[in-house]
Amino acid sequence: MPNKTVSADSGSTLRTIRNLWPYMWPSDRPDLKLRVVYATVFLIASKLVLMLVPYSFKWATDALNGELTAADWIPVFFLGPVMLVVAYNFFRIVQWGFNQLRDALFASVGQYAVRQLAYRTFVHMHGLSLRFHLERRTGGLSRIIERGTKGIETIVRFTILNTAPTLIEFALTALIFGFAYGWEYVAVTAVMIYAYAWFTIRASDWRIQIRRDMNNSDTDANTKAIDSLLNFETVKYFGNEEMEARRFDQSMAGYENAATRVWTSLGWLNFGQGLIFGAGLLIMMWMSARAVQAGEQTIGDFVFINAMLMQLWLPLNFIGFIYREIRQGLTDIEQMFDLLDVDAEIRDKPGAAELTVAKGEVEFDNVEFAYDPERPILKGISFKVPAGKSVAIVGPSGAGKSTISRLLYRFYDVQDGSVTIDGQDVRDVTQKSLRAAIGMVPQDTVLFNDTIRYNIRYGRPDATDEEVVKAAEMAQIGDFIQSLPDKFDSMVGERGLKLSGGEKQRVAIARTILKAPPIQVLDEATSALDTATEQEIQQALDLVSRGRTTLVIAHRLSTVVGCDEIIVLRDGLIAERGKHGELMEIEGGLYRNMWERQSEAIEAERRLREARATDELGVIDRKRLSDPAATSGS
Repeated sequence: MPNKTVSADSGSTLRTIRNLWPYMWPSDRPDLKLRVVYATVFLIASKLVLMLVPYSFKWATDALNGELTAADWIPVFFLGPVMLVVAYNFFRIVQWGFNQLRDALFASVGQYAVRQLAYRTFVHMHGLSLRFHLERRTGGLSRIIERGTKGIETIVRFTILNTAPTLIEFALTALIFGFAYGWEYVAVTAVMIYAYAWFTIRASDWRIQIRRDMNNSDTDANTKAIDSLLNFETVKYFGNEEMEARRFDQSMAGYENAATRVWTSLGWLNFGQGLIFGAGLLIMMWMSARAVQAGEQTIGDFVFINAMLMQLWLPLNFIGFIYREIRQGLTDIEQMFDLLDVDAEIRDKPGAAELTVAKGEVEFDNVEFAYDPERPILKGISFKVPAGKSVAIVGPSGAGKSTISRLLYRFYDVQDGSVTIDGQDVRDVTQKSLRAAIGMVPQDTVLFNDTIRYNIRYGRPDATDEEVVKAAEMAQIGDFIQSLPDKFDSMVGERGLKLSGGEKQRVAIARTILKAPPIQVLDEATSALDTATEQEIQQALDLVSRGRTTLVIAHRLSTVVGCDEIIVLRDGLIAERGKHGELMEIEGGLYRNMWERQSEAIEAERRLREARATDELGVIDRKRLSDPAATSGS
């Protein structure tokens, strides 16, 4: 992808830094800009003071050796060896203090960048389509975001606080060597710095792919761990703990190998850097030693050059560290910005209006839709849900029933035709106003790992505690909640697993009652429940739907008998439509056949329950276990 916002590839670093500049210099925070300026001032001051450290070392050495000469206007007291040693340490402390002030001032800038990037990513993830989230890998996604937020702080800090000042220190060192000792020293220093930088860049670029391999292995391992833990019960049902452990360990083995290569390559990088610096130090110290022997320099000069070079080693090593950290930081945030570069499939039109619900009439007009162009799901269906009425969508699995609710919510856009509410095309209104007008009770209710109160209030976050309690009572779950030790503050567990299926459905119903939307969608809300629980839940659902435009998507036909119209889908087309009685009169009709098969299954289930209730000796269950036909699947 040639136009990636962030790329760790060589040649893209400067363009990437330019794209990241808004995080380093936030336009809406003048206070943070001022902090950057102050931090830069202290940083430059620390570099200037740092230049005085080797000078004070040189003067102290010459004073101890009796070779120090100075201008007449400088008091002798200040030229004493003890005072020069004190000055040497004083300059080091001042320089260190300036560095700490720099870091303290810049801390909020780096953390603001982390917060803004994390917030932007979180909002963007919620703005992506259902298609993206159905294909995502939650564990890998969380690790990418975690690495990315840490990487942006590294880049912001090193780019602003270290790169320019290090270059300033190089320039000051060159000027001092040039004016005080001759340009031969500058030439050696320049060659050493060039060789050091060239080697560092080449080696760091080589290590980028190793870092990517490590990140990919880390993401894969985290994905497997999160996926396995989310499916804890499934793992236990099939006794596959060892298999899950092996899969995780295989991913960690890949991470171990890549991480080992990262550290090994870092060792070779550091060794090469030390070799280049050592060669430069050897040449310059040899030149200074010969000058001392020739009487051209003092012992203080020899010490000064050594101190300058050792002092230069820190920024030189740091420039390599900066480049390496920036490149590694770019590698860490590369995948995060790849996520930010994913375009949202469903967007509000420019100037989209708010949905205005006057009556709440829903209409599908000649709607065609396909998740995959090769496999159409809806093939030109049309129907209306009049205001305040209920319409049921039934049909075999794969007929396109749940797709209808997704199109109404505008999780996807239709390929042809239109979906309207009170004559307003859902594509022409804002998604927020559209979804605020629709309530959903899904087949599989997933709750947040929080309290029952939080999960019910999620339907309307500004609802009072009294309104939450009333909604729970209307959903026929109030007595159950009051029986719990912590009542409404009881935790529901990961995805609500501490509650039964019926209890989770009642929480979902209470949430929808609290939202009080004008349009209601019941998407197979009782299909996962037993018959007895289904009848209890149906009473609560009837209460939710009273007086509201209701679209019922159902598998069990007994739940739609009272609907104003029933639409039967088959292969993406409307096969039959009408009231329950009208559809039952169609000889050989699809709805009638479905009803008869479900009635037979319900009757068989009822008789089996009654038989078991009177079978005190357990004969039925023992006969079932001993019957070969019962276990052979014939």
